[in-house]
Amino acid sequence: MTRMKQPNVKQVPPSLEERDTPVGSPLAAEPAAEADLGVRPKTGFPIVGIGASAGGLAAFEAFFSGMPAETDSGMAFVLVQHLAPDHKSILAELVSRYTQMQVFEVEDGMAVQPNCAYIIPPNRDMAFLDGALQLLEPAAPRGLRLPIDFFFRSLAQDQHERAICIVLSGTGSDGTLGLRAVKGEGGMAMAQNPESTEHDGMPRSAIATGLVDFVLPPAEMPAQLIAYVAHAFGRTPRPVSPPVPKAADALKKIFILLRAQTGHDFSQYKQNTVNRRVERRMAVHQIGQLAEYVRYLQQTPAEVESLFRDLLIGVTNFFRDREAFAAIQEQVIPRLFAGKAAGAAIRIWVPGCSTGEEAYSLAMLLQEQMEALKERFKLQVFATDLDRQAIEQARAGVYPASIAADVSPERLTRFFRQEPDNGVYRVQKVLRDILVFSEQDVIRDPPFSRLDLISCRNLMIYMGGDLQKKLIPLFHYALNPGGALFLGTSETVGEFADLFVTLDRKSKLYLRKGDGPGAHHSAVRRNLPPAMEVGPVSRPAGKAPGDSKLQLQELAERALLQQYAPVGALVNPTGDILYLHGRTGLYLEPAPGEAGMNILKMAREGLRRDLTTVLHKAVASGEPVRHPGVRVKTNGDFTLVDLVVQPVGARPCVSTEPTLFLVIFEEAAAQQGQPEMTAAVEATPGAGALTTDSVARIAALTRELQAKEEFLQTTNEELETTNEELKSSNEEMQSVNEELQSTNEELETSKEELQSVNEELATVNAELQAKVVDLSRANNDMNNLLAGTGIGTVFVDHQLCIQRFTPAVTQVINLILTDVGRPVGHIVSNLAGYDRLVEDVRTVLDSLIPKEVEVRTISGAWYLLRIRPYRTRENVIEGAVITFTEITEMKTAQAALRESEALRCLAAVVRDANDAVLVQDFEGRILVWNPGAEKMYGWSEAEALAMNIRDLVPKSYREESLTTVKQLARAEVLEPYRLQRIAKNGRIVDVWLTATALVNATGEAYAVVTTERTRRAQDEHEA
Repeated sequence: MTRMKQPNVKQVPPSLEERDTPVGSPLAAEPAAEADLGVRPKTGFPIVGIGASAGGLAAFEAFFSGMPAETDSGMAFVLVQHLAPDHKSILAELVSRYTQMQVFEVEDGMAVQPNCAYIIPPNRDMAFLDGALQLLEPAAPRGLRLPIDFFFRSLAQDQHERAICIVLSGTGSDGTLGLRAVKGEGGMAMAQNPESTEHDGMPRSAIATGLVDFVLPPAEMPAQLIAYVAHAFGRTPRPVSPPVPKAADALKKIFILLRAQTGHDFSQYKQNTVNRRVERRMAVHQIGQLAEYVRYLQQTPAEVESLFRDLLIGVTNFFRDREAFAAIQEQVIPRLFAGKAAGAAIRIWVPGCSTGEEAYSLAMLLQEQMEALKERFKLQVFATDLDRQAIEQARAGVYPASIAADVSPERLTRFFRQEPDNGVYRVQKVLRDILVFSEQDVIRDPPFSRLDLISCRNLMIYMGGDLQKKLIPLFHYALNPGGALFLGTSETVGEFADLFVTLDRKSKLYLRKGDGPGAHHSAVRRNLPPAMEVGPVSRPAGKAPGDSKLQLQELAERALLQQYAPVGALVNPTGDILYLHGRTGLYLEPAPGEAGMNILKMAREGLRRDLTTVLHKAVASGEPVRHPGVRVKTNGDFTLVDLVVQPVGARPCVSTEPTLFLVIFEEAAAQQGQPEMTAAVEATPGAGALTTDSVARIAALTRELQAKEEFLQTTNEELETTNEELKSSNEEMQSVNEELQSTNEELETSKEELQSVNEELATVNAELQAKVVDLSRANNDMNNLLAGTGIGTVFVDHQLCIQRFTPAVTQVINLILTDVGRPVGHIVSNLAGYDRLVEDVRTVLDSLIPKEVEVRTISGAWYLLRIRPYRTRENVIEGAVITFTEITEMKTAQAALRESEALRCLAAVVRDANDAVLVQDFEGRILVWNPGAEKMYGWSEAEALAMNIRDLVPKSYREESLTTVKQLARAEVLEPYRLQRIAKNGRIVDVWLTATALVNATGEAYAVVTTERTRRAQDEHEA
């Protein structure tokens, strides 16, 4: 695509393009011997990969709008977005509106230039290789592509520390694995602040790794990016670097701070690796001097933790290096089960496991093999790492959806469970139970033991030589005989080849040799952690367990061997001495330098050349070789010795042990071959003039010349063998290089994306988005209206299945959200005495006549049940609406009204009655005094209410009156009886009295009501 605006492009300074280490870097003066592990970048300027999905257009706009217009950034920007594969992209045109840089839609093989932006075309995957962008046909179907991970990984492998990745708005987790790769190569990572995104899935997934350097809104990213690049890659003048001793001292202080806060020592890690990590952290904080960074570490403990995590970046994924895992599945996993009884334990250790992907991969292979054998074994995989956060993530067993790019669909289904809410994968319990994760320092802490397999891949490449020399014997100690060691593609067992047999050189698979005599026990003892040091086993004095008394024959044979057997040494093919017999001081002496037990280095003058030749012949032919008359210089004199090297068979029980060789030194009785040599000399023309001394001298020189020719021939053969091995190794390295280049182009990406349509559809989606917003607002208004009315409502369809309901209806019918779609008749209701809901709804749907029923719940609440047809705007009946309106207060008010009416009627009766009606409590206080009582006794109501009933009873009747009250208090029923009362004027009034106890709802009497009539009126009434 042509550029959209005329750019203001500046030429990148040659100094930036030509140098690999920044000028003025605090660590630039380190020795050149500390070489980088990877290939240097093909470009001299940083490449910024920017990944986005849904909501990415707004983020791109904010990012490029924040880029200074007149600033030469010195960077190239590559934008990777999820594009609709069947629509022409206009993203380049949209981005060009916000930047003065040239903006291109990428074409296959397009070279990348600084101060330009490159946009991925639709329906293509894109990779970065040798400074150019390569386009590939997508391998995965739409919806399962991960173009951002694919590009970030290729960028990290090609650019290393010059790779920068930015994750912007989007759903899913695309970009997370690629970000890990960028950080693993020493690059820098940014992520958009989730609060500023339209969709925060991708940024949150990236931030959750703990590897993001800056979390910013897009508009603030350019300034931070320019500052970082200027500081990290020398875009601005920097102070002169301090001398190497000062830099080394500063690094030592950094190691001390790390060890003090984390407890781990990084001083023996590869210096160049540590330098790159420290430089990157200095660039992040824009600190120019190493001494300043040391002070910053002292003042900021959080930065010590950040540096610690940077040093521990673990670039890993499931089944990393598929060919190597295929080799271990075919060649090692079956060996682990072979020869073991059902129920036996199979133990594996994965040191430096990071977040656990490799450990889980091995566990899957073990589980599959066990199921294929149809037998049960005790599978144990111990996975350890320094990083506590990585171990916690591994223990959780939760991984982003993008792991589908590395794990086959069958294994995903079998060993993982996808969470429905966020799409992540969780390890199944059957796999999780196999693994034990723990925090461990492989150098400092004791190792596991009795192991069948150790998988330590890509850990030792970050360690110095001394640490590597400690680890290999440590692994040998921890493994069972015949156990397997699985290393990374750039790792070997080094100088400890005598401890392991190579099983697959390309895949770095080794088998542990058995413990032969003297086999590096000292190295193992020296390199084990203190808690695990191996020492001689102390035995009690006396006879060793199981030993029997030596037989006389054995004693005699041993004495004869010591007296008459020749001096000898048992060695391996490389000359390492395993056992010495007799006094060998005449032929062997300690070699100067580092202490060792190699017979070729310990051979005395005159013996070494011939011994090397004879041993080589014996190793090559596998047959005994004899060399007589070797002159060995001992104590200033020469001794003749016959040299014999004879193969000795290995133990038949251990097939991995090499053939051993017995070197025998026999003293020569006299010089052999002298007469023949003399005769030969005498037969030579002119030999008469030669003296006997001359003849002897010529014979000696002839033998020496012959020996040198044999030694030269042996050396030539060894050289040819070495050349062939080097040629083979070179071919293997070329093959590995080709495979690595092929791997860069064929990185697997097959994980489900949650959204593949992006801002290319923004124009079409704008109106729909507005309608969605309006509909959402209307829906919210409706929900709030229904909730605010307090009316319980249930919507059902023609089959009486629940479509939706309001929260208030749950007080009447026991509904939860998952009941949507279930028939309403299946739900238990709280209604008492009403079970015709389904029949009434069907009746309304058939007749279209609304129905109302008053119903009561078990708790006593009353509701008005209304059932009405559900009509659409087109007057189509699509179900029914059931509403419950609470009428409890109305029912209570009605009952209160009825009770009030009854009381009003009763009050009228009491008021208008001619009889005296009195109400008194059990203490005798008058509570009610009607007009009839006022007429009969003369006291007004106000006067009576202040009196006690005893004031109306003559003294002679008071005891009887008290007894009556007690009877009424017990709610006993009494017949009318005669009684006398005292009127206000003092006269005695004879009355007939009917007394009744007033009883409350609980059946307890609380007052007494009496109806009193004069005796005359009673007589007239009876007459």
